[in-house]
Amino acid sequence: MDLTEVNQQIETQQDELLDLVKNLVAFETPAPPARNTREAQNFVADFLRPLGFDIDQWELYDHDDIVVGTKAGDSAYQSLIVNGHMDVAALNPDEKWHFSPFDAVVHDKRIIGRGVSDMKGGLAAALFALKILHDQNIALPGKILFESVIGEEVGEAGTKSTIEHGYTADFALVTDSSDLEIQGQGGVITGWITIKSDKTYHDGLRREMIHAGGGLRAASAIEKMAKLIIGLQELERDWAVNKVYPGFPAGTNTINPAVISGGRNAAFIADEARLWITVHFYPNETYQSVTQEIESFVTRLAQSDPWLRDHLPTFEWGGNSMIEDRGEIFPALEVDKNHPAVQTLLNAHLAVFETKTKISVSTSVTDGGWFGDAHISAAIYGPGDLRHAHAVDESISVERLVQYSQSLAQFIVNWTQTKKE
Repeated sequence: MDLTEVNQQIETQQDELLDLVKNLVAFETPAPPARNTREAQNFVADFLRPLGFDIDQWELYDHDDIVVGTKAGDSAYQSLIVNGHMDVAALNPDEKWHFSPFDAVVHDKRIIGRGVSDMKGGLAAALFALKILHDQNIALPGKILFESVIGEEVGEAGTKSTIEHGYTADFALVTDSSDLEIQGQGGVITGWITIKSDKTYHDGLRREMIHAGGGLRAASAIEKMAKLIIGLQELERDWAVNKVYPGFPAGTNTINPAVISGGRNAAFIADEARLWITVHFYPNETYQSVTQEIESFVTRLAQSDPWLRDHLPTFEWGGNSMIEDRGEIFPALEVDKNHPAVQTLLNAHLAVFETKTKISVSTSVTDGGWFGDAHISAAIYGPGDLRHAHAVDESISVERLVQYSQSLAQFIVNWTQTKKE
C-alpha cells in the first residue's frame, strides 16, 4: 500500500513526535528504584483511548502498572503486538550530564534525555505512528495490541505478565534498542548454588578435619564451593568449544560466578556457602535446558567428592525481580527469517530507509524473549542503539526517530491488512 501521505504527515508533524518523546522522558521512571511508572502509564492509556483502543491496566508492583491497549480486528487478518517498556536505566549521582536527564532537549539534530534510546524513543515513535494512521483513517483490519510494560531494566518481566493475562497475537514487535536491525537474542538466567553442612564445628577442630587420623568427617562449605567453581569453569570452556550460534562470537555463552557468601565468623568452620551465578545462553536454547545441564554437571562433580556426595548442592533458579528477590530470567528469542511478518518488516524498512537492514542477534537481552518462551513469533526492531543506551547524555537522532516511525507505520498497515492463509 502506498503510504506517501502517512510518511509526509509523520515528517511534517515531527515536532509533535518530539514533544511526545519529551513528555515520556519527563516522567522519571528509572529502575532501580522503580515503583514510579503509574503516571507515565496513565499517560499512555489516555493517548491510546482516542485512537480506538480499549485499555486494560493493572498493577504489577506498587505504583508500577502494565498497560495493554487493544484495537479489535477481524480474525481473518493477521494480528500484531507492539511492545515496549516504560522503565529506564538508573542514574548515578556523579553522572555529568550537559542537560537535565528528565528534561529532554533537541541539540545538534539529536534528542537528549534519559531513556530516549532505551527505549522511550521507540515507544513514542510507535504511539505516533498509530496516531497518524488513525488521523489518516487508514484501515487496519487485523487486531492490534499496544503493550507498555514495566520492569525490563531489573528483570521484572512485565511482558510475561501480559502473556499470563492472555494477550497474544500472530506476531509481536518489540521496539527496544536494536540499531534498526531485526534481532533475536540470547537468554540470561541467574541462580544460587548452595552447599550446606548438617553440622557446625568450632574452627579449633579444623586439624581433625584435614589431617590423617583426625577422625572428623567434616569440611568447609567455602572450600567445597571453590571446587565447584573450578568445575563450572571447565563446563564454560566446553560450551565455548562445542556450542556455536551464528552472529555470536565463540564463548558468548558464559557462566559468571558473580557473588559468593558463606560462613558465620572466624571462630567457625563454614557450614554454608552460596554462589550466585549469571548464565548467558544462545537463542536456540531454553533456560530450562541450560539450568538442567548445569545442575546435572555440578551434581555429578559433587558425587565424585567423598564429603559432597553426602551434602549435595541445591539450586534455586531465576526470580521475578532483581529488586525483590535478587533473581531474573530473560528467555532467548530466535527470529524466523522466513516468517511473513519478518519479510513484511524488511520490506517496510527498505521502503522508508532505502537500504536493507540485517537480521541479527542482540548482544543484550530484552523482554522479547518472553514471546519466544510463549511460542509467539516475534522480533526486536527499534531505533535506539546500545552505544547510547544507559549512557550519560543518552540521545537518538531526530531523523532516525522520524524514519523509524514511518517504517513502523508501513509495517503495521501491511501486516494487519494481510489475510491469513
